[in-house]
Amino acid sequence: MDRFRFLAVAKRSMSSLNTASIPKTQKVVLINDVGDYDVLKYENYAVPSISDDEILIKNKFAGVNFIEAYFRKGIYPAQLPYLLGREATGVVVAKGQGVSNFEVGDKVGYLSGATFAQYTKYPAIGKIVKLPSNSSDEKMKLYTAALLQGLTALTFIHDAYEVKKDDYILFYAAAGGVGLIMTQLLKRKGAHTIAVVSNDDKKKLVEEFGAEYVINSSEGDILDKVLQITGGQGVDAVFDSVGKDTFETSLNALKIKGSFVSFGNASGPVTPFPLSKLSAKNIKLLRPQLYGYITEPADWKRYTEELLDLLESGELRILINKTYPLEAYQQAARDLESRKTTGKLVLEIPQ
Repeated sequence: MDRFRFLAVAKRSMSSLNTASIPKTQKVVLINDVGDYDVLKYENYAVPSISDDEILIKNKFAGVNFIEAYFRKGIYPAQLPYLLGREATGVVVAKGQGVSNFEVGDKVGYLSGATFAQYTKYPAIGKIVKLPSNSSDEKMKLYTAALLQGLTALTFIHDAYEVKKDDYILFYAAAGGVGLIMTQLLKRKGAHTIAVVSNDDKKKLVEEFGAEYVINSSEGDILDKVLQITGGQGVDAVFDSVGKDTFETSLNALKIKGSFVSFGNASGPVTPFPLSKLSAKNIKLLRPQLYGYITEPADWKRYTEELLDLLESGELRILINKTYPLEAYQQAARDLESRKTTGKLVLEIPQ
């Protein structure tokens, strides 16, 4: 894929190019404390200086993810002040003099912290992909919406638990960003999807995206319905992004030798439990995170190429629910965490 060049370059010891045209301050969203939505601040912050081996990216779009809530609430530790954000697309506006694989003006998509900002510095070697020079704003928004959650879904169904044809797979928050992507990828692999949503509108949406079975969690017991669907056997694997509230249901929904993939804390962290709970059915329990599967350059290249191929071919649909201005992130967070949204939320960065 010569439109998407994956980046690896040796470090050089040189000074940065002239960045006189770059402002000294920028608008960002950050937290100075942990707590409720009121700790989210939209304010001025210094534009970072780059070293010889870094680039400075002027962001155009950033993706909204549930992980920001974990930092805001103190579930995940962070050094304060902490700039939020995990993924973005933008344009290279400055580069260190040791950087040879980027030019000013290159359009890029990347995974990084501190993307809820007008500018982000980034190493020349990193989780970054060069986008086509003719990428429109709408195309860059699509890449933003797909990058983190698409790679999460791809790696989890290959590496956390390798989904096989005819497997029964239970997963939650199926109308969300990861959920809609996982729905499509599981169907593509020939698995039987059992998707959990919270209302009938989301049920209809997930069915439109290809889910075979959809359970509305507000209408009866999830476990009973899973056992009915599987003839009492249970599922081969569970992908659980909810955490505390669904742990027991997920555990009981698994068949003998099933795999429990826990990757979120939407309802709070799982309450500590004795490992002996896994023994009755020889359950495998995993707590993966995306970066563990894309650390090696070959893995990053393989998974990113696969994701971009799926997007370009139209085999993978990405639903962007709403685009908010950066200054309205607090409302985006409220909407996401109140389960009012479907698909992906995106922030548009002021230029």
